[in-house]
Amino acid sequence: MRSILFQDKTIFWMGLCFLSLAIAALFLPNWIVNNVMFGLARGLAVLGLMLLWRTGLVSFGHALYFGIGAYGVALLEKYTGTTDIFLRLICAVIVSAIVGYLLGFILRGYRAIFFAMLSLAFSMVMYGILVKMEVLGSTDGFSVSRTTFFGWVPESKYALLLSLIIVCMASAAFVQVYLKSSLGQLSTAIKDNEIRVEYLGYSVARAVHVKYVISAIMAGLGGGLIAMALGQVDPDSMVNWTVSGELVFITIMSGAGSVVAPFIGGVVFAFLSTYASEFMPHAWQLVIGATLLGIIFFLPGGIWSLIEKLWKRGERHHG
Repeated sequence: MRSILFQDKTIFWMGLCFLSLAIAALFLPNWIVNNVMFGLARGLAVLGLMLLWRTGLVSFGHALYFGIGAYGVALLEKYTGTTDIFLRLICAVIVSAIVGYLLGFILRGYRAIFFAMLSLAFSMVMYGILVKMEVLGSTDGFSVSRTTFFGWVPESKYALLLSLIIVCMASAAFVQVYLKSSLGQLSTAIKDNEIRVEYLGYSVARAVHVKYVISAIMAGLGGGLIAMALGQVDPDSMVNWTVSGELVFITIMSGAGSVVAPFIGGVVFAFLSTYASEFMPHAWQLVIGATLLGIIFFLPGGIWSLIEKLWKRGERHHG
């Protein structure tokens, strides 16, 4: 694993990009920093969706884990008073992993539209529970206090952004190493021919289960971090089917060519939705829909495919 971390150029360039972002954030206004945080948090959830996408699976219900991570942070504070970022993240990971592990036994046996719709059904069950139960905040949700770091309360959001960048970088590096492993390389094989994979002696159900749990953890981390960044959780912004739709939208817009792509797509979506709401408040959905259509027709490989084309063109020009 250590050799892969040092030899993989993707991880090197990813680290450089995140480092540049951390430095640039020192000079950026708060509204830009907020959008970057929202985009990176969604990018974590999209990173998990990308892992499933490479296996030929699409989840329309990943808002379930996004919401579990967010509500885990809020409920941990409500009942224990905990505001420390490390304990909050651990809570988001553990709860998401447990739920993902249990539901994985059901979902790993389904494919195509059945997998997508079953995941959506579980998400909407969670939404219904949150809306109806006052002990879980009902439609109003909960407020989330400012995050602390071993008792230190930072005045600005830069410390939270820096923590978010570190979590994103570590998560992307982990997924990159996983994809290079034998279990990770089964993704394309499972997508192409499951029967052949079984003949080779691998359990497709077990491999899908592992990928699903990793995906759930990534979404839970993203939800926990966006709850800390927003300072509020509620069913409509965390668990509703529209949130799952946004995550799928970002996945398509980003492309599956790199572990960096989900974070680029997440940040682009954050600014796109902000500007669309600002300049076309009554038709911002039109802008989002037109963008998705444009990507499907003219950039089917997502934003990352455009970055790759520009990179290769630059190499040919300098070469």
